[in-house]
Amino acid sequence: MKIISTNIGERKEVDWKGTLVTTGIFKYSVERSVFLDLEDVKGDVICNRVDHGGILQAVYGYSLKHYEYWKSVYPNLDFEMGIFGENLTIDDLDETKIYQGDTFKVGETILEATKPRNPCLKLGVRFNDMKIVKKFWNTTFCGVYFKVLQTGLVRSGDEFVQIKSCPENPTIADLYLAERIVKGI
Repeated sequence: MKIISTNIGERKEVDWKGTLVTTGIFKYSVERSVFLDLEDVKGDVICNRVDHGGILQAVYGYSLKHYEYWKSVYPNLDFEMGIFGENLTIDDLDETKIYQGDTFKVGETILEATKPRNPCLKLGVRFNDMKIVKKFWNTTFCGVYFKVLQTGLVRSGDEFVQIKSCPENPTIADLYLAERIVKGI
């Protein structure tokens, strides 16, 4: 696997049907290295620290392969890297094959897979369609949150190399499906 794009976003206020929504989901590709710190990606704005960022959700990775599916669902949308709010767009990140606790070396960093990303209102705002939230739940294309075990710089083109596997743990997709059941979705 390798990083296709590193993405960061700024604080943005969006008028969503009469309600002002403050979000950092509008992330865009940058042509420079980004620093993965213990609780976030330096230079990337996180507006909701309850549901994003922190030790277990410091970095969000999403698979470029999933983009093809979403392009078929939203053929008129301009799909820029980072549209799902991911910090790292990775060529082939498969949630059904990544176990909680799996560890990866990328650039100067070491990352540990911790949990799936649950879709929220902000994804609907980004897509200008709240139906994306349910559609997102109905796939296993949730992406992966990572804990940063070793901080450092990463950039597009860096190899994403697995250095530890934890097959005794549930996959990220298993955790996502279990969360869907708990939420009654």
